[in-house]
Amino acid sequence: MIRSFLLKSSVAVVGGLILVGGLTGLDSRPAIAQGTSGLMEFRWDSDRDYRRLYYYQTSTIPNERAEWYLTLREKDRKTAILKLTVTVPDYFDSKLKPRRMALCRVTKGSMLSRTKCIEEIPATIEVNDNQTAIEVFPDQPVPIDGDYALLIKMFNPQGKRMYQFNALVQAPGDVPMSGYRGSWLVDMD
Repeated sequence: MIRSFLLKSSVAVVGGLILVGGLTGLDSRPAIAQGTSGLMEFRWDSDRDYRRLYYYQTSTIPNERAEWYLTLREKDRKTAILKLTVTVPDYFDSKLKPRRMALCRVTKGSMLSRTKCIEEIPATIEVNDNQTAIEVFPDQPVPIDGDYALLIKMFNPQGKRMYQFNALVQAPGDVPMSGYRGSWLVDMD
């Protein structure tokens, strides 16, 4: 086994290190991970009021066409949704178009399946002029049960950066105030 390995590659000893080059049958392309939030997240300034929300991207490569699912799971909210506001960082350089967005009920992906939209919820979606906020007004309040997502179809932004999108939800009731529900911390490879 080792002998056949050495015959198929070139081995050099430099300063006590063994360098192996020219391996045949190995893929030299970088691995592309699925665009989901990681299992562990580290924050320098840990705040007890910060809530991490689940998201899924079909691609994490800059300038590539992708679908982003910014998901609000059933366990992340305790009330129905009358209005959803998503704050966008001012350095986010991808063009957000309301006609390429939808509010939908989703099935959360796993090891064997991907996150996908199973039912589109009728809603009016607006993006402000300077592209720093997305406002979603469902025709009917979104019920408490089930997982829902804002689906955004776009070209990924340029460069390797990290973006924090915040979810503000207005619940039905007497006081028309939006409350913080959590943040999606999206990383571009």
